[in-house]
Amino acid sequence: MPDFAASTGPHRAELVVHCYRLLGSVHEAEDLVQETMLRAWRAWERYDSTRASIRTWLYRIATNACLTALEGRARRPLPTGLGGPSEDPLQPLVPAFDVPWLQPLPDDPAAVTAARSGVRLAFVAAMQLLPPRQRAVLVLRDVLDFTAAEVAELLGTTTASVNSALQRARTGVAGVSADELTESGEAVIDDYVRAFEAADVDALVTLLTDEVVLEMPPVPLWYRGRDDYARFMARVFEMRGTRWQLQRTHANGQPAFAAYCWDGSDFRLHTLQVFSIADGRVAHTVVFQDPAVFEVFGLAPALTR
Repeated sequence: MPDFAASTGPHRAELVVHCYRLLGSVHEAEDLVQETMLRAWRAWERYDSTRASIRTWLYRIATNACLTALEGRARRPLPTGLGGPSEDPLQPLVPAFDVPWLQPLPDDPAAVTAARSGVRLAFVAAMQLLPPRQRAVLVLRDVLDFTAAEVAELLGTTTASVNSALQRARTGVAGVSADELTESGEAVIDDYVRAFEAADVDALVTLLTDEVVLEMPPVPLWYRGRDDYARFMARVFEMRGTRWQLQRTHANGQPAFAAYCWDGSDFRLHTLQVFSIADGRVAHTVVFQDPAVFEVFGLAPALTR
């Protein structure tokens, strides 16, 4: 019998990505992969390599563990999934801590191929609208390229049922592609960083698309358009000051940065901001202000001068 750790270890990173796609939470994904490995270890002596590869076998365990975890659980939205845009950028920013918000996923160099497909925030958020089994079928078929017969085997159902679920799932996420990669946008993000650190709202506006979207979980508000984006950013600089330091990173295969604002003695961690780029401009900004997200990304709580 091959060694368990050596056989299953290489698949751990991609399983975390897989569970994240279904759950929308990095912490829950990591917990479910731990559960997957425990179940696999307990069943290791019964594993039959003639029936399935180790990778397929692990995906079967992980997917079914996720489906069990999702039973009766509320979906994880972004603010754009809860209603229309706000028309008042000066509206009070009241967090909704009772909402289990969608989390971003740090890019993992060890799983870069898996992480670059089917983890854009827009796609993962759209999947939250689907019933759990439809999510699983969509990911297994359209992201991971399992055949309908393989998915039926993994989920303990029929090929006809898989095909039906896939059709409904594709309809449910219409307009949001699983395999579409966001533009890298390094140049525009460089310009955005310079404008942000200078607290230059006018310069920021020139980098935005006309219908740019700004949202900021856990605050359940979001805004559309350059004017409201500009008014909101002016409010941020008025409230938090004009001294900032930004650290570039990536999340969900998209450009991102951690924003630190000056508190009189240090630059304190304020937000993690993730960007979608279209036609060389910022089309969507998701601003996360959640200590759990900061922990996942390993962000320092403060920067010295």
